[in-house]
Amino acid sequence: MRWPDTRLVRLAGICLFGGAMLSAQSMPLAPLKVGDPFPRLEGEFLTGRQAMLPDATAGKTALVLMGFTYQSRFVVEAWAEPVRKAFASRESATFFEVPVLGGLARMGKWFIDSGMRRGTPKALHENVITVWGGVDRWKALMHFSEAAQDDAYLALIGTDGRVRWLFRGPYSAQALEAMLAAIAPAGGAA
Repeated sequence: MRWPDTRLVRLAGICLFGGAMLSAQSMPLAPLKVGDPFPRLEGEFLTGRQAMLPDATAGKTALVLMGFTYQSRFVVEAWAEPVRKAFASRESATFFEVPVLGGLARMGKWFIDSGMRRGTPKALHENVITVWGGVDRWKALMHFSEAAQDDAYLALIGTDGRVRWLFRGPYSAQALEAMLAAIAPAGGAA
């Protein structure tokens, strides 16, 4: 009995594994729910350093303020200022503004990144993570709605890496209070 050529066996294995990976990637994603682990998010800080969430939270409670359109930038920024103030006295809490860009925007990566660096105070460059790609994945995870495409999409990540609070929409004092109330169960007095 002659055994198959090992190259063919390896090739078949690679094809089967690759097919399984493509199949898994094309499966519909379930939107995030409170209690779910926050999925791995890879991007780049404005400092140029690689960013990985939830790893970059370093054991802190973290608010992720995500936007998917140019207009959503203004809604995210409207959230960022009161969040900065609310977190100023909380050493165990941080936040990340996360523009998620894809499609034709990728062609302007250098220009867009440079503009964001110029428009963001240097002290906050490690609070902005640009994600270039995976737009459809993040839209599905964050409950994206075409009718609310210019909204901010927020997720509070607890110290355990799990989602503690989700929100979509413009800034409101009530929503900020709800988010702050969700911090306590995520890791004590943050």
